[in-house]
Amino acid sequence: MFNWSIVIPFHNEEANCREVLRELRPVLDALPAPAEVIVVDDGSRDATQARLREVAATWPAVRVVPLVGNHGQAAALYTGMKLAAAPIIIIMDGDGQNVAADIPLLLAALVPGVDMVAGIRAKRNDSWLRKNMSRFANAIRGKLLGDGMRDSGCALKAFRREVVDAFLPMRTLYSFMPALAVAAGFRVAQLEVQHRARERGQSHYGFFIMLWRPALDMLGLWWWRQRRFPLPKIAEEPK
Repeated sequence: MFNWSIVIPFHNEEANCREVLRELRPVLDALPAPAEVIVVDDGSRDATQARLREVAATWPAVRVVPLVGNHGQAAALYTGMKLAAAPIIIIMDGDGQNVAADIPLLLAALVPGVDMVAGIRAKRNDSWLRKNMSRFANAIRGKLLGDGMRDSGCALKAFRREVVDAFLPMRTLYSFMPALAVAAGFRVAQLEVQHRARERGQSHYGFFIMLWRPALDMLGLWWWRQRRFPLPKIAEEPK
């Protein structure tokens, strides 16, 4: 039985995947209870899956989930979260920009009454364009969806298993996980985390993908948020 499930999607990250898991292992070994690591290979065309299986051969906690074809980061993440067995789920990117040492801080912030802790890249190591696009998107999204998030796109998050039921299988899921959780009535906290520049490999997201897809989905979620109803509670039978 696992207390924590770590879900990491990978796509063409042969240069990063072993280092990401190498850094993660001592962090999880220091936790007071066992954790599983679900690594989802999203149809990589390089040696990513082979590298992941090499790590899994020496680390029994690692479970490799190979997808047939490339479906996108959100689909890989969603698949991994649905397979997670633990009551607490932690998600992070496979590009090496998240810092595994921040995971215990997220878990410590997941106190009773808090259902999700979302990371904030306080000192973000990305291009000027990406950082300013993110600031603009966070401001607009906050006004439309009312989630109050400073950095919704930060991949590093920890949340309770039941929060997964609030997520929709959409291609820009990463950017709207806190908004979906808030809309479903869950309480979301925020915590500043570290962020590194990408040292190896290439980003899979260009300017136009980052611009029009989230904008379109944001409008759809705004409509959905206006139309959804909170799940009613069933009254107890009189004694």
